[in-house]
Amino acid sequence: MSAVTGVRALLGLHRSVTLQRSFGLIPVQLTSSCLLRRLCSSATESNEPKPPPNPENESLLENLNLMGVDVKMARKRQPGVLRKAFTNEQGLAQFLRGKGASRKVIAGIISRYPRAITRSIEHLDERWELWKNIFKTDAEIVNILDRSPESFFRSSDNENLEKNITFLTSLGLNTKDLHRLLTTAPRTFSNSLELNKQMVECLEDICAELGGTNPEQFAKTIISRNLYILIRSTKRVKSNIDVLRAFLKVSDSELLALLQGPGAEILDLSNEYLKKNFNSLQEKMVSLGCRKTDIKKLIISYPMVLYIGPDTLSVKLDCLLKGGITMKQILEKPKVLDYSTKNITGRLEELQRVGYDFQKYGINVLDSSRKRFVAKIEKLSASPDD
Repeated sequence: MSAVTGVRALLGLHRSVTLQRSFGLIPVQLTSSCLLRRLCSSATESNEPKPPPNPENESLLENLNLMGVDVKMARKRQPGVLRKAFTNEQGLAQFLRGKGASRKVIAGIISRYPRAITRSIEHLDERWELWKNIFKTDAEIVNILDRSPESFFRSSDNENLEKNITFLTSLGLNTKDLHRLLTTAPRTFSNSLELNKQMVECLEDICAELGGTNPEQFAKTIISRNLYILIRSTKRVKSNIDVLRAFLKVSDSELLALLQGPGAEILDLSNEYLKKNFNSLQEKMVSLGCRKTDIKKLIISYPMVLYIGPDTLSVKLDCLLKGGITMKQILEKPKVLDYSTKNITGRLEELQRVGYDFQKYGINVLDSSRKRFVAKIEKLSASPDD
């Protein structure tokens, strides 16, 4: 096949040369043997290994190693940065040191988000001041960068960040809300302003369609309860609301109340995941003798049950039932499902050890802080009949 390709190339080149010769564009003494030599030479050169088109910046790699950066991690995360001719790693390090960051923290930030070294000092100064509108101290910002460097360095558009802060503040979100958004869902602030406005308008429209009288407050409540909502699509949110309406068979007023309450927390789930978990929950509860009204009651009082994967939920329910707890008690106190299977198992074993009677005293003890639970166990161990 390669021979055929070569012959075709030779014939094409020969035709081109013949044409150019006829117009007097090249000397007549150029012969086919010369063409063959050039073609063969070209073919040989193409088989030789070529150097990378844009090799890594050796000086940069040396600097990063001296700074304690995990270069292997940086290369895996954002390899293109290591090939840049001009970077600002020294300026970044000096800037962050001035804000109180340690050498280890700075190295960690660059290792996990190498693009940080492409930001200018002017950009860093401006962005830092914008963040100071939300966080009180430099130490708070350094702590966030240490945990999630992407939140600060992902976007280079400071003007867009400022616009988003102004817009979100105009919705009635306070500094605490913005703090939570920036630490939990930082991509909210690198979204275009128009994208965030679209979601807010979508939420306001949903409120109006369900008969709500305060769309602005509804949108604010949803965002406060579900920090991921602004980085999801409006299509996903609308689809999830349709799923809840169809599965639960609730009225508009009931659905509105659910969404303004704990139901807001599941609106960011993928549509398929929500459907799958609902069907699995229904199947499991029916197998345990529950009615459809029980399922509806559980989801309305504790929508987060739809966040729990089918296998995990099944294991938790089986664990509680084997521990002497009834399905009726779980329906009355569904937040016990918040805890990990390991935590539930450990608490059940401790309570069984001291002879705790769930039918007599209920299951509130399972839904308590670690400190309160330990105190309860100590009290029961000292006075078994209490």
